[in-house]
This record gives sequence, C-alpha cells and structure tokens, in this order.
Amino acid sequence: MTRVELRCSDPACARRVDRDTATYSCPGCGGLLELSYDLSPERAQDWPGVWRGRLPGGADHDRSGVWRFRELLPLFPDPSVAVSLGEGRTPLIEVPSVAASVGVAELAVKHLGVNPTGSFKDLGMTVCVTEAVRRGVKVVACASTGNTSASMAAYAARAGLRALVLVPRGAVSGAKLAQALDFGALVVEAGSSFDEAFALLRAIVEQLGLYLVNSVNPFRLEGQKTVAVELLEQRGWRPPDYVVLPGGNLGNVSALAKGLLELWEVGLLSRMPRLVVVQAEGASPFHRMWSGGRRELTPELEPATRATAIRIGNPANWPRARRALERTEGLTEAVSDLEIESAKRELADSGIGCEPASAASLAGLRKLVARGQIEAGADVVLILTGHQLKDTDYVGEHLSGRPGIRSAEPSVEGVGAALRGWL
Repeated sequence: MTRVELRCSDPACARRVDRDTATYSCPGCGGLLELSYDLSPERAQDWPGVWRGRLPGGADHDRSGVWRFRELLPLFPDPSVAVSLGEGRTPLIEVPSVAASVGVAELAVKHLGVNPTGSFKDLGMTVCVTEAVRRGVKVVACASTGNTSASMAAYAARAGLRALVLVPRGAVSGAKLAQALDFGALVVEAGSSFDEAFALLRAIVEQLGLYLVNSVNPFRLEGQKTVAVELLEQRGWRPPDYVVLPGGNLGNVSALAKGLLELWEVGLLSRMPRLVVVQAEGASPFHRMWSGGRRELTPELEPATRATAIRIGNPANWPRARRALERTEGLTEAVSDLEIESAKRELADSGIGCEPASAASLAGLRKLVARGQIEAGADVVLILTGHQLKDTDYVGEHLSGRPGIRSAEPSVEGVGAALRGWL
C-alpha cells in the first residue's frame, strides 16, 4: 500500500500531518492541507493501458471516471469500498463554429455537467464521502451556492449518512435546492452570501462533530484532479495549449493543477497546459489580485453576479490557485454578466447547454484572444462545470431574441397562426 499523508500545501512550510487529522488547516502556518503520495514513475508508463482496460467497467469502481484512475488515488486498499454513482466519464466535445467565432485553431468543451447530480462536484464528493465512511462519520456538512449541496446530499444518501447544508438566504437556484432536498438533506438558510454561510459552518463543525466536505477538505480535490487524466486520455495524451475554467471558491483550478503536476512527475505529460481562471466581474477578487501583480487577496465584501455558482467574494482556495497559475504560467480574466449571457447563448446555439457560471469560461477566452493574451492559433479546452438545468429560472429570464413560448388554439388553424412569422 502506497504511503498516504497530509501535508501543508504551502511549499514554504510543507509540514506533514497524519491522514486522520480532524483539522483542514496546517497546524503550523494555517495553510490548507493536501494529500501526498509516493507515486512510482517506474510503474506509471503502464497506467494508461490499465486505465483503458477498465473502460468496459464490470464493477462500480471501474465504471467510475474517478476510481478508474485509482493508481493516482491510492487511498483505500479495497476499491470496492468506494461510494460511487458512476461519476466522471464526461464528454469532450469539439465546437469548430465557436472556435472560428472566437479566433482559435481548436476548441473543445469538457462538459462536467454530465455527472450524476449535474456538476463537477461529484468527482470530488465520491472520494470525500468514501473517506467519511472510513472515518465512521455520521453527518456530513457543507456551505453551498447549490452544486456542492446537491452532490453531497446524493453521495451521503448513497452511503447512508445524514447531510446538513448551509446556504445564503434567497441566493441559490431553486433547482439546486430541490436536488438537496430530494436526497434528504436538511437545508438551513443562513447569511446573505456563501462566504457568510461558510464562516458560520466552520465555526460549528468541530463542536457538533460534523465532517466538512467543502473544497478546503483535501479529499475533495483528489477526485476533482481526475479531470486532468480523463481529458488527456480523450485527447490521446496530447495536451492542449490552454485549459480555461470558471473560478468561484477556486478548488477546481487547484485540483486540476494537482492532477496535471502529478502526471508530469510520473512522466505521463509531455508539456504543461496553461491554466486560465475566469471570474464574474462582480465577484473577481482573485482576478484583481493576479492581474494586479499582488501576492495577497483582498476579499469582495458584497459579491454580485447572476452566475450564482461563482458568486463568492472570499475564495478559500486562493493560495493554492495562485500557486497553480504560477506553476502553469496561467492567466485570469473577469467578465460581465452580459458577456456570460452571450457566451451561454453561443454554446446553446451549438447544442451545448450549461449553467451560467460555466459559460464564463467561453466569455473569458473571447476577451483574452481579442486582447492578444491567447494566440489565434491556440488549441484550447473549456471546462463547463454545471448542467443547463441547474438554473432554469435564468433561461426564462434571458429569452430575448429566442422563439420562446406561444399559445395556440387547439386546432390546425390555431397552431398555424402561432407559427406565423417563424416558418
């Protein structure tokens, strides 16, 4: 069994901590913890063939697009203990018409909204909840803008655990809340923002004996990092020039970078893609920090954007995200809600639906290409993080220029009248 331990993610500290620690921060410097393994470069060259051989997927853990890559997740001696819903195995879809419109040579979208609960959160939750079961946890908890709550509730139900969700009052899509409620979670509305709800939850976690599954939990990032493996496998191990993704609490870019760096270390990655984080203008503290050349993040006290999944003003993972961009020569961008709406519509016109936050990646790419920060001949992959049905209210609010809904009398003539001007 490979040695597994936690260590501080800050290289200046790198303090090592026992895997079973109940804290989520380094006891030395207060930095976030991450999992560390002794991966074997000698055996790694065989891994792509092993992973490909599991694709038919007889067992649950082989059908999973996370646990299929378990050589990079040596956490449990018996993979059959995994709490899985068949997560991962999400499509990589080429969009040549959008590539031509934006002005890049190649463009594809990796659609993580095609997961059991409709978002990328499932990739991390399968690992996090499996670890909760190993520890004998009874109640898992999260603060959420919606996607985390839906995912946690589903995996908790699968494992027979209870689930507690704190959400900002009136600021979460009804569709996402419905998912959490349907899976049996207790949802508590508290505070006016994700940041306030998260601070409240962290204050009560220890005294109530809850297991926190937000992305400060290092086991979450382990599942999410497998996007890097699946993406490269789908591309025949040919890395793109850029990978562009939306940024909220910044766990996703941190996880993606960890996966890429581990593949690099074992010799399965020929060159490192540049990572690009796109935030909404009204919730862009990380972009302001990075583009301003600063080392410390100043929180956005009143984050504002209709893309609720990234409406976060004080992202917990910003130090890890900063190091991710440093290691990959990364970029950031901020986009308006109007630019997000336009990008979402452009993707929909190619038959690809996503929630608003996902479309920020395309909106940011367009601005960076127009400014010359991403070259016209680039090979780019966009990460879409959530499903189209995550926020159906948004669709109804942005139908201008679309055919929409028309009423008709129940007759041939009535339907014909409704089609007048459209055919």
